[in-house]
Amino acid sequence: MSRVWIKPVPHCLVSNQIAICYIGSAKLCPEAEYYLNSLNRNYFSFLCRKINDMIAAGDINITKVERSKLKDINLENIPFGKYFTDHMLEVDYEDGEWKNAEIKPYQPLLLEPSVAALHYGQAIFEGVKAYKNANGEAHIFRPLDNFKRFNISAERMQMPQVPEEIFMEGMRMLINLDKNWIPQQEDHSLYIRPFMFSCDEMIGVRPSEKYKFLIILSPTGPYYSAPMRIYVEEKYVRAVPGGVGYAKAAGNYGAAMYATAQAKKIGYDQVLWTDAYEHKYVQECGTMNVFFIIGNMAITPGLEAGTILAGVTRDSTITLLKEMGFNVEERPLSINDIIDAHKAGILYEVFGTGTAATISLIKELRYKDYVMEFDVEKWKTAPELKRQLNAIRYGQQADTHGWMHKI
Repeated sequence: MSRVWIKPVPHCLVSNQIAICYIGSAKLCPEAEYYLNSLNRNYFSFLCRKINDMIAAGDINITKVERSKLKDINLENIPFGKYFTDHMLEVDYEDGEWKNAEIKPYQPLLLEPSVAALHYGQAIFEGVKAYKNANGEAHIFRPLDNFKRFNISAERMQMPQVPEEIFMEGMRMLINLDKNWIPQQEDHSLYIRPFMFSCDEMIGVRPSEKYKFLIILSPTGPYYSAPMRIYVEEKYVRAVPGGVGYAKAAGNYGAAMYATAQAKKIGYDQVLWTDAYEHKYVQECGTMNVFFIIGNMAITPGLEAGTILAGVTRDSTITLLKEMGFNVEERPLSINDIIDAHKAGILYEVFGTGTAATISLIKELRYKDYVMEFDVEKWKTAPELKRQLNAIRYGQQADTHGWMHKI
C-alpha cells in the first residue's frame, strides 16, 4: 500500500526545504491522484510553510526556571510594565541567518559598551496582548498583524526580516510556558513585547551585521486608569513625511518625551501631535491613535502621509465602528475643524486607541487658550467599543473576525 510522506529537500523548486514524495510499490487510487494533482501552488506553498514552521520551532531550545517568581506576585491591580514573567525568548542574527533560538529564564543581557544600538538607535519593537477566557484558555489578540508591522518597521530601519516561525511560534511557545502569568481580572492581560536591536560591537554609522530578537512578557493592568487631559502640541513634532513615523522605532518614543514632559508640567497627561509643516492637522495622541466622533461620523487621521502608526487596535476600532453604523473617515483633520465642531455642539467624543491603552477616553482637549471639556459619563460610543473589544478578547462575545489566536 502506498503512502505519502514529507521530508526536507535542499533544492525543491516549490519550497526550498520540503517536497512531497510517494513511497511503496502500489499506485495511489485515482481519487488520491486526482486530489494531489489538483493541489494548486498556493496551497502547496502554504502546506510547506506550515511544516517548515514546525521544523524551525523544534530548533527552539527551552531552559526552564527552577522556581517561578509568580509565587511572590499578586496579579490583581498590577501596574503596567513593572513585572516580568519567568522566561524570555532570545534569537541571534549572524552571518545572514537566524540562529541560537532559545527560551530561557528572564535575565540581564551581557553587551559591550560599543554595541551599535546604544549609539545609533537601530531598534524596533511591538506591543501585543494575550488574554484568558472564562475557561482559562489563553489567546493572543491579532498577533499576525503585529508580526507584519514588525517587519515593516525592520525594513524601514534597514534591519533583517524576522521569520514568521520565529516570531509567531516562539511567541506561542513562550506564552504557553508562562500562561499562568496571564491575569483574569477585568482590564488585565499579559503584555507581549517583541523587540530587535543591532549588536555590532563597533562605532561607525552603518547597518549592523549582527542583531538580537527577543520577546519578554509582562502581566499588566490598565495603561491609563482614568480619562485623560490632552494638550495639542504646536511647537515640537513627532513625525514628518518621509520619516519613520509609521515604524515602531524606539527613537520615535524617545523623541516624544520632552514635549510630553512639558505638557505634564501644566497638568496634562499627553500631547496630541500635529503636522510638521503647519501645526494644523492632528496626527497621534501620545502612544495612541485618536478618533473624533463628529455628528454621525467617526474621523481618524489617515495613514497616507506615513507619519502615523497603523495601529492594530485602530483597525479593530474602525471595523467595530462601521458595524455600529458609523460613517468612518480616514483623512486629514485640522484642529480648526475640531474646534468648529465643538463650538457647534457636534463634537461628541474624543478617544485614543492602542494595544497598551485599548480605548482611552479624553475628557479635556486644549489648543492654545481654547479648552474643550467633555462629560465622559454621558458617552456611549467609546464605552461600547471598549466593551465589545474586551468581550471578544475575554471570550464573552463571538470572534467573528478571527482576531483571537489560541495558544
